Amino acid sequence: MSTAKKSEDNEVKSTKKKAKPTAKKSAASKVEKALAEANEALETEKDKFLRLFAEFENYKKRTSKERIELFKTAGQEVISSMLPIVDDFNRALKEAEKQENSADFEGFRLISNKLNETLKSKGLVAIEVNAGDAFDAEKHEAITQIPAGEEQSGKIVDVTEQGYQLGEKIIRYPKVVVGQ
Repeated sequence: MSTAKKSEDNEVKSTKKKAKPTAKKSAASKVEKALAEANEALETEKDKFLRLFAEFENYKKRTSKERIELFKTAGQEVISSMLPIVDDFNRALKEAEKQENSADFEGFRLISNKLNETLKSKGLVAIEVNAGDAFDAEKHEAITQIPAGEEQSGKIVDVTEQGYQLGEKIIRYPKVVVGQ
C-alpha cells in the first residue's frame, strides 16, 4: 500500500472514531429522553389511577351512607300517613277516661298501645312538648300567638298537635300556641 493511501485510511478511521462518540452521546440522550418521557407518562397514569381510585372509594362510601339512610327512613311515608290515626286514638282515649264506664274501653286501649309500640319499634318517637316550655322555631310550629302575661311571653301556652320524629329526622313538628 502506498503511503498516501495509508494516510487517507488513517484520516477516514480517525473521522470514524470521532463520529462514534457523538453517535453514542446522541443515542444515549435519545434513550434518556425516551426514559424521561416514559417516567413522566408513568407518573401521569399513576396520578390518574390514584384519583380514580379515590373517586371510586368516595362513591362507595356515599352510596353506602345513602343506603343506610334509606333503610332508616324507608317506612317514613307509611308512618307519616298513620300519624292522624294515632292522633285519633289519643283523642278517643282521653274521651274514654272521662266516661263512667271506662272499663268498656279496655280493648280499645290495648289496640292503641299495640299500635304505639309497633311504631316505636320502627323508630317513631313522640317529641315531648309541654305548656310552659320555651318556643324553639327549629323544633316547634307556631300556629297562633295569644296575649299572655310576661312570664308566658315567648313560651308555649298549649300543644294542639303532637310532633314526631323518625330516627333523627323530624317528620311532623308539634303544633303549638305561643304566648305574646
